[in-house]
Amino acid sequence: MSIPDFQTIMLPLLEFASDNEVHHIHEAVDHLAEEFNLSEEEISELLPSGQQPIFYNRVGWARTYLKKAKLLSDPERGYFKITDRGIEVLQKRLDRVDMKYLRQFPEFIKFREPQQNDVNKKKKIEETDLEELTPEEALEETYQRIRQDLNEELLEYVLNSTPGFFEKLVIELLVRMGYGGSQRNAARAVGRSGDEGIDGIIDEDRLGLETVYVQAKKWDPNSPVGRPDVQKFVGALHGKRARKGVFITTSKFTREAREYVDMIDPKVVLINGERLSNLMIDHGIGVSTRSIYEIKGVDTDYFGESHLPKDKSDFE
Repeated sequence: MSIPDFQTIMLPLLEFASDNEVHHIHEAVDHLAEEFNLSEEEISELLPSGQQPIFYNRVGWARTYLKKAKLLSDPERGYFKITDRGIEVLQKRLDRVDMKYLRQFPEFIKFREPQQNDVNKKKKIEETDLEELTPEEALEETYQRIRQDLNEELLEYVLNSTPGFFEKLVIELLVRMGYGGSQRNAARAVGRSGDEGIDGIIDEDRLGLETVYVQAKKWDPNSPVGRPDVQKFVGALHGKRARKGVFITTSKFTREAREYVDMIDPKVVLINGERLSNLMIDHGIGVSTRSIYEIKGVDTDYFGESHLPKDKSDFE
């Protein structure tokens, strides 16, 4: 039997979890490989990048989508457990669970229709027929889907972290972005004050010519940060005679809060959960590179007249 696609794996994976126990992803891979009667060669066959087995990758994606539809949960990293909704789905004795079926769940729809950060633009990443796109367009579309999946999963890990770990994460991100000079210096600065609505202080440059004050809130995504919280932070900035501040949250900001910072001095930058996870991806925080693909084209300059043979004797 050939290696099944990730949608074909969804229902068997859900059935594997039906015992209501916590399972590791490796357990699922071993069990499903046996269920699909895969050979050792098929189990070990790698992606074109050579970084990961194809079957393991597809089981992982099946788990991700079932989790986004709330049919599975992840009690800890690398593990999963069936949910009450997942049990209800199994009780229907379906022949197949796939992307089309999962679209009935609001959480999955929200996951597959993310909103981008453009000020006046909200782009919907749709289920595009890749056969209608050029190879470059199809690659870009696939990349955006993978990145969005990573964005959602990364933010979940941040939300499940401890306050101390979140503070460390903010420190590391600011340093990677060029603030604070070094990890050691930043660690001494951030988290030092903790009063008057300010959680940290960090240098904007290595010489400390400009200071940036930081507020970090690890809030539930369903509890947006409103204007009063931002005003409190701005009031603290005025008390320090500070000109710049960064307010970071795992949640989002209300429209009133965003409008408020647009019309005040000092300059305050608001970073919501989605932007936070995007910055983490861009600066390599909490992520690792699985594959790198290069797209190359013909160098027409190389084949210019100066490189072409002048007559037949040049071939001899």
